[in-house]
Amino acid sequence: MAEPTPPRAMTPTPPAAPGAAAPAAPAAPHLEVPPARPAAPTAEDIDLAFRAALGKLTGGLSPVAFGTAWADWAFNLAASPARLFELQKEALERAADNVHFAARAASGEPLAPGGNGAAPDPRFAAPAWQQYPFNVIAHGFQNAAAFAKQLPQHVAGLEPYHAELVEFTVRQWLDALSPTNFLPTNPELQELTRAEGGENLMRGAQHLIEDLSRIVQKRGPAGTEPFEPGKGTALSPGKVVFRNALIELIQYAPATPDVYAEPLLIVPAWIMKYYILDLSPKNSMVKYLVERGHTVFMISWKNPEPKDRDFTMGDYLNLGLRAALDAVAAIVPGQKIHATGYCIGGTLLSIGAAALAREGDARLASLTLLAAQTDFSEPGELALFINPSQLAMLEAQMAQEGVLDSRQMGGAFQMLRPRELIWQPVLQNYVKGAREPMIDLMAWNADGTRMPYRMHTEYLYRLYLDNELSEGRFPVDGEPVSLAELHLPMFVVGTETDHVAPWKSVYKIDALVGSEDFTFLLTSGGHNAGIVSGPVHPKRKYRLRRRGAGERHLGADEWLATTAPQPGSWWPAWAGWLAKRSGARVAPPAFGAEGYAPLGEAPGEYVLAK
Repeated sequence: MAEPTPPRAMTPTPPAAPGAAAPAAPAAPHLEVPPARPAAPTAEDIDLAFRAALGKLTGGLSPVAFGTAWADWAFNLAASPARLFELQKEALERAADNVHFAARAASGEPLAPGGNGAAPDPRFAAPAWQQYPFNVIAHGFQNAAAFAKQLPQHVAGLEPYHAELVEFTVRQWLDALSPTNFLPTNPELQELTRAEGGENLMRGAQHLIEDLSRIVQKRGPAGTEPFEPGKGTALSPGKVVFRNALIELIQYAPATPDVYAEPLLIVPAWIMKYYILDLSPKNSMVKYLVERGHTVFMISWKNPEPKDRDFTMGDYLNLGLRAALDAVAAIVPGQKIHATGYCIGGTLLSIGAAALAREGDARLASLTLLAAQTDFSEPGELALFINPSQLAMLEAQMAQEGVLDSRQMGGAFQMLRPRELIWQPVLQNYVKGAREPMIDLMAWNADGTRMPYRMHTEYLYRLYLDNELSEGRFPVDGEPVSLAELHLPMFVVGTETDHVAPWKSVYKIDALVGSEDFTFLLTSGGHNAGIVSGPVHPKRKYRLRRRGAGERHLGADEWLATTAPQPGSWWPAWAGWLAKRSGARVAPPAFGAEGYAPLGEAPGEYVLAK
């Protein structure tokens, strides 16, 4: 695929030279010279503007992608009369079942809703749903849902990706139309409203007004103020020792009288703010590491503005990773550096490490990758938003705005789990009138970042759509890099219920690298909570396995079946692995070095930008 066309630069009018004569007066003052007419928009300009406007109407979703999927389904279903007959027959059977159930329920028989062969739905488990007419409503909905979920199944000729888009659309509608979402059809909400005399609705209305006001004022959700970085979160002491146009580098204060000789550099994702790894003291990875004697450096990425639209992946590599490595090497000279990357930060770290290996740069001692993908052939549910028409619409929006707003990215993630992330919070806040207590992770999640146009376009096309990195085609400085050149020790972490970087996708790096000291750890939890588990977590478990020199690579399913789970947080296992490879204990290094004088206290300035 061709590289996305960069935005055209405007050519400014050169100023007059100092001392130059003023322009001559027009010969005929009474004749008005018409102003210069702007250049006519090109066909590309018109197309970009139309796609951007369409994206605003559709919430960023491409109607072309979803329309094509439904057309593919409809045409192939029309060409499959046997399957069409099966669906018609099942629709009639479920309709008859609804009538039979309604008749029994109307006679006063207490019946639990279930649908004809449908799996139990926990949303209808309360006793109130067994009373007429709510059991009839719930039963009919479950029958309709079970039928709708079968629509894209067993349709010969239907492209699998189109079947996923149809299924996704069906799931969105079912979660939106559930009778649990509406006061007139939800007996639990009605009982609550009667018990409170409607005060819950009054509180809900106040919550809605407050939330809309905060959106207009571009303020965080209610309850986030106590968790502002530097006040309630990001509390680990340290100093900013380097700043450029893209990053600040934080060097954290030691917490032990001596430290491991080899320092640790953390490369967080720029799709999130770094302090997810320095939340509250109980779950701060930074605090945990410095208390165990590590000298920790953290990159804090700038939150891009429209003027930063032309930052590229190359800029994130050079102004980000390479600049940070140079700073750490200057502050802790003569020592190798352990590097840890989280999410897209881990992807960048993998690219940078492969480039360093190609160049013969041996400054890295090890790589730790946390929920980071390098092979995007199976990116999980996010693939629903990764197709050429979807990316063309997204590119048009970013080309106009210069950045991708965090709310649009957050909306995409919410659509992957609409029941938990959209409808339950709506009911809780605006119908029940109850606020969920704010916690550090929720406040951090609401503190979003933007993505610059050029970088994010390149990232989506080159990595997600074309999978150039795993295939050895991703260019750095004009030459492709190969992950096979990575021979240093590696510790890779995946999370069981990750919707952003599915663990089987994360695990694929084992077959791509040349490391003969490769450890893969699978922890319970999701993309964020699974990583930020804290050092002690009684509800967590993990599986860990090391592959040494000469041992064969296992497939993901075989790895899972032959690796026993262990109780607790995965942090101590990683800390032990890291400690064995970090050298002797020495006196802590001073803050900064020549050319890297401290610029201020942690958490710095970039993390505070909204």
